[in-house]
Amino acid sequence: MTMKQTPRRRRGAFTLLEMLIVIALIGLLVAFAVAKFTGIDENARKDLADAWVKSQAKVPLWSYKRDMGHFPSTEEGLKALITSPGDSGSKWRGPYIEGKEVPLDPWKRPYQYRYPGTKNTSDFDVFSLGPDGVESADDIGNW
Repeated sequence: MTMKQTPRRRRGAFTLLEMLIVIALIGLLVAFAVAKFTGIDENARKDLADAWVKSQAKVPLWSYKRDMGHFPSTEEGLKALITSPGDSGSKWRGPYIEGKEVPLDPWKRPYQYRYPGTKNTSDFDVFSLGPDGVESADDIGNW
């Protein structure tokens, strides 16, 4: 007596559960990638602000001091590098930086300037308020 075997059905498609698992895994990979690249972008912004306050702001400020005999006051600010302060007479030989405006930090906010500095007491403070936009521990300065 021979038993009749029923033929096995061959699956030709994925089940709904398998599709949901694949979609969830793709979602997780995308979330990790976005988180990773967001961190890179924020680190690049911090590096850019650091380079500006420690290097690119120094030369114009020291050039201003060479011509004027002093750094701009806190009130004059970095704008004194673009437009002549009222009391400059013929000493001012600017503009000391290119453009019609002082560059903004990577978060699109103005760089801060103080003279005399509170962190660099013998010099000036130039700094970005950093990602949070308020004066705090995450500020990026020339100190």
